[in-house]
Order: sequence, then C-alpha cells, then structure tokens
Amino acid sequence: MTLHLPDAHGALRAYEPRTEPLALTPGTPFTSRTVFSAAHVVADPYADTTPDSPAAVDWDATLAFRRHLWAHGLGVAEAMDTAQRGMGLDWAGAAELIRRSAAEAKATGGRIACGVGTDQLPGAPATLAEVRTAYEEQLAVVEESGARAILMASRALAATARGPEDYLEVYGHLLRQAAEPVILHWLGPMFDPALEGYWGSSDLDAATDTFLDVIAAHPDKADGIKVSLLDARREIDLRRRLPKGVRCYTGDDFNYPELIAGDDQGFSHALLGIFDPLGPLAAEAVRVLDTGDTDGFRALLDPTVELSRHLFQAPTRFYKTGVVFLAWLAGHQSHFAMVGGLQSARSLPHLARAYELADRLGLFPDPKLAEDRMRTLLHLYGVTP
Repeated sequence: MTLHLPDAHGALRAYEPRTEPLALTPGTPFTSRTVFSAAHVVADPYADTTPDSPAAVDWDATLAFRRHLWAHGLGVAEAMDTAQRGMGLDWAGAAELIRRSAAEAKATGGRIACGVGTDQLPGAPATLAEVRTAYEEQLAVVEESGARAILMASRALAATARGPEDYLEVYGHLLRQAAEPVILHWLGPMFDPALEGYWGSSDLDAATDTFLDVIAAHPDKADGIKVSLLDARREIDLRRRLPKGVRCYTGDDFNYPELIAGDDQGFSHALLGIFDPLGPLAAEAVRVLDTGDTDGFRALLDPTVELSRHLFQAPTRFYKTGVVFLAWLAGHQSHFAMVGGLQSARSLPHLARAYELADRLGLFPDPKLAEDRMRTLLHLYGVTP
C-alpha cells in the first residue's frame, strides 16, 4: 500500500514500500578489518521520567540489540556518543551499561570496547587533577569489566586545559597507568560543540600534531585511534603518520566506504554509529572485503552513504534520534521513545526520509512491520493523504 510521506515544505509524496528485505544472515567475525558498531540504548517507555531525570533503560532490549550485532560478527563500542553519553545517559547509567554489556560479551564471545570519560564531574569548572581523577575512576570500571577502554574526549578537559601541554600531561598520565592498550577518541565539535579546540587548538593541523605527540610518547599503550571529524582527507593523512601497529578506526559517518576500503598506503578499521542501523548489511560488505573483493564491498556499502549523511546532517549530535527510530521500525524495540526525550529532536519530514532511504536499502527484516509503524507515526502527527 502507498504511503504518503511529508517533505520539509508540507507537501506529501507517494512512496511504495518494498515487500522483501535483503537476505542477510549472521556470520563469522571478520579477518581483514576490526569493526565496531557504536550501539544505542533502549529506553524504558513505562518509566515515569522527565528529560532531566536519570536515564531509565530497558536492559533486556538493550542487551538483545548487542547480541544482534555480535551475531553478525560486529564488535560493540559501548557507552559512547551513540548511547547518548552526555545527552540523556549519565555516568551512573553508563557504568551500569558497561558492566552489563561486558558481562554479556564475555558470555557470548562478543568483542567489546567501552567509553571512558569524565561526565561524572559537575558542571562547574574542574581542575586538571579532578579531570584526571574522573578519567581514572571510569578507566577502572572498564578495566574491571574486562573490556577494552576507549579514552573519549572530555568536555571538562576542553574547558579547563590552557594549551597542548595540559592534554599531553593528562593523556600521558592515563596511558602510563592503563593496564592494556586503549583506543584514543577524537570527537569533532560537529558531534559535540563543547569539544571545540580539543588538543589545545582550533587549528586542526596544530591539534593533529598534539594528538600524534600523545601517541608517539606511548605507542605501546595505543591500540588505535578513533577519528570523528567528517574529513576523509584529514583522516587519511593522519593514519599515514601513525606509528607502526597503531590502528586507525574511522568514525567518519560521511566517508566510511572509501576509508575502510583504503588505498595502496593503508586503510581504516571502523568504529561507527551508522553501523548500528546498518549492522547486518555492513557485516556482509566487510565479509566480501575479506575475500579481497574491494569492488563488491563498495557496491554493497556505497549506496548506504545517502542514508548516513541524512541521519548525521547538522545538527549532527541529533543523529541518535534517527538511529533509534530505525531500530524501532526494524523491530529491535517495541517503541520509539528515548532517554532524555530525544525522540523529539528530529522533525517528521526528517524521519520520513530516513524511513524511505532505509526501506530502499532493504534494511528492515520485516518490511510490513516497518510500513505499519511508519503509518502509525504519520497518523500520530495528523498526516492524512
């Protein structure tokens, strides 16, 4: 049956949903790339909360989604930006999420890495010592869980640091005491405006030099770097300057096919929020790449970029709304509610376009369920053909 989807000008366009999904089945882990999907959290829709309340999480549905990603061979990047860290999920909720997901990973044999930040600090300005202590507390939780640590960018450090030397001091301290190699995460201000000027400069060339200085001083403690700057050329230049053995994990949700495919001088692994809704299709593409078939990999993954760029359009930080919306349409959760009330962060035309692009890709295991849920949402908003 035809759906009538609204555009940004209030006009309705007719869309014929597909009737068959892609045939995508679980498979083995990958051999040519290390690939993590940053995973969303499922809110408890029955909790009596407000946008500024602590997050109420549906743990069963949240962990079931992680098992879905592991079943397709993907690793899970836990308690990251996609899980609404700093946008609905506080440190207490993140710590519980880390413990539960790490235990589930151990039970199922899934790969997991978890975010370490400083979001337990109050909003008031912090000292460098307080920033270090906050990082240490979270690092201990992740290491005790048995997961790999991802040192996330810190709003508190961005607000406190006077220059590159403060970043070198804080990160050097953390890397010296880390029990295992960690992943260093550079999240650009398009994802979080509070991170403007990270690594001590708004000049990205100068910031890159400081970032590389941190790694060069402790190459044995850097499993890799995760770069989320939405700038393919900059990522390629950066990965070519990394010490031998330090991986580059692309976090570029605009240019990931070409970065993962790589060139004659190297390639990027992946740690991506877009692989939450793309999980099975992305996994199939990487398994094709494992055979050496780069063209086949690109043929599968290139058509997904339009959806990714749509979900991550400015304001980029609200991409989580589209990710959870698609999880609802795909049947991974029974509702379209988010912690912090973030389901209201994107417009109906934006969501309608996301549905159309995802349906064209065959991402919904049950296209009829997705169509019925989209139709319900349209009716809720008062859309009638």
